[in-house]
Amino acid sequence: MTSADVLLAALGAVALGAGLLVVTTRHVVRAGLWLVVTLGAVAGLYLVLSAELLAWIQVLLYVGAVVVLLLFAVMLTRAPIGASDDLDRVRWPGALVGAGAGLVALFADAFHWSRVGLPAPGTAEAIGGAVFRTWVLPFELVSVLLLAALVGAIVVSRPDVSAGPRTGSRPDPRGR
Repeated sequence: MTSADVLLAALGAVALGAGLLVVTTRHVVRAGLWLVVTLGAVAGLYLVLSAELLAWIQVLLYVGAVVVLLLFAVMLTRAPIGASDDLDRVRWPGALVGAGAGLVALFADAFHWSRVGLPAPGTAEAIGGAVFRTWVLPFELVSVLLLAALVGAIVVSRPDVSAGPRTGSRPDPRGR
């Protein structure tokens, strides 16, 4: 057992534990912060596997943008961030799926416990070329979609727009 194996096991345990806390906590903001820990541990896994580009993409895109956008939208719309009674649902189906017996069987069957040589076959130049030649339009469409969601959250959160006109909010132009 090498030090890379120990790091993989430790980071996997952190990612698994934090992911479990994401789905079991009843506070939305805390769930978002546990999601940051989970995604950070996954970025650490990428670093151990010598996939530095994927690690930085994980940190920049998911931790830096998506989670911040999620927390910003929750706070901007003034959604309830504390414990919520409407989140109490039957938990046994989620626990059954989360146990992952089917997922473990799927991975064991798909990969047949084969080893993958390091470093990974893709280079940063090849991945960058694919992203900025082939996938640039979908990437930009997703950024426009996220921007539209942010603008929509701002519009929904404004009390003067969403509540309609308020009486007595403007002075009468005739002086009455």
